[in-house]
Amino acid sequence: MLNPCANSKLKRKRKGYEIHNPNLTVDKQEAKDVNKEKVSSNDGSLFTPLASSPPYSSLTMLLCKRKWKILNSDEDAQFLLKQKKNLNDYRPDLIHEALRCILDSPLSKAGMVGAIYVKIDKGRVFEVKPHVRIPRTCSRFCGVIMELLRKSEVRAKETNDVLLHVVEEPITCHLPINSYIVGLSYNSEKLVDIEEYVSVWSNDLSPVGTMVNGKVKGDYMHDYISVSEYPLAAKYCLGMICEALEEKWKIF
Repeated sequence: MLNPCANSKLKRKRKGYEIHNPNLTVDKQEAKDVNKEKVSSNDGSLFTPLASSPPYSSLTMLLCKRKWKILNSDEDAQFLLKQKKNLNDYRPDLIHEALRCILDSPLSKAGMVGAIYVKIDKGRVFEVKPHVRIPRTCSRFCGVIMELLRKSEVRAKETNDVLLHVVEEPITCHLPINSYIVGLSYNSEKLVDIEEYVSVWSNDLSPVGTMVNGKVKGDYMHDYISVSEYPLAAKYCLGMICEALEEKWKIF
């Protein structure tokens, strides 16, 4: 059983807040068998990051200047402003950086990342396989996402293996039964030292993280935390989490 660290720091003038032991029981009727393609360690540990931002991660494909593309606030600022859109809602580079942070980490290279799920515009969810090599540039990444949105999957040219594909909701149907789902947000009143927080986790759990900008909503979460008293970019939060798990499992 997982017990959140009792020494977690609580700041921001929080009144009357207490840390308690969450119920780790997962409703088995809402979870199916683990996908056989997911990678697990010898001790059964599995790390499945889940990245999203409200209302969704912005990967919006639209016809702009007679060309279909993923909208980017850097390149399409004039078009978006004419449409009275918020430029901050069109940042595919944030998702690109977050995915690279996870997949380029020692945690991923050691086979401890089971899958990554991203919720995008119109409520669609896609899965990123742990062996995917994310393009180094955001423009090439957007090209891959366009193929995904058009065909609902992206396959490797040489082997025809599925690299990314759209999945049905709810996401909990795709997670292991022993998943421990943690919401991550600066707005959470529970501020933790992430290294201490994960150090008490049992190795037979499958931690899952949901990263958002705002209030997390979902009855499926077991805990809701903040890893810093400052609002940080997703890639920095993910870097902190990956490093904490690498330290816990002695991955160097």
